[in-house]
Amino acid sequence: QAQLVESGGGLVQVGGSLRLSCAASGLTFEGYTMGWFRQAPGKEREFVSTITWIDSSGRYADSVKGRFTISRDNYKNTVYLQMNSLKPEDTAVYYCAATRIVELPTMSSSYRYWGQGTQVTVSP
Repeated sequence: QAQLVESGGGLVQVGGSLRLSCAASGLTFEGYTMGWFRQAPGKEREFVSTITWIDSSGRYADSVKGRFTISRDNYKNTVYLQMNSLKPEDTAVYYCAATRIVELPTMSSSYRYWGQGTQVTVSP
């Protein structure tokens, strides 16, 4: 049974940094594209970033491009999201997700497995 467990969330001031981790188990990690999504209170879940297993190429939402970096360690079955220059609007629950689709999908419906989420709060 596949399981994704996020960690690394917390409270940070504007301009600060956080590094989220997502540890995967119960699936062949190297066969999955991994994504990060987020959901703020009262808003729909939105795409943040995704990375393929083939060449670790990634895609980012415009709102985080240049500030966030996604990476993966296939030996540790872990995907990371380095978040720099954080803004109050980055406050949300961040979710890790996995899909077999290669073409870096940005729709949440394209992802099969989901973690429970980790809270990120950016204080003004």
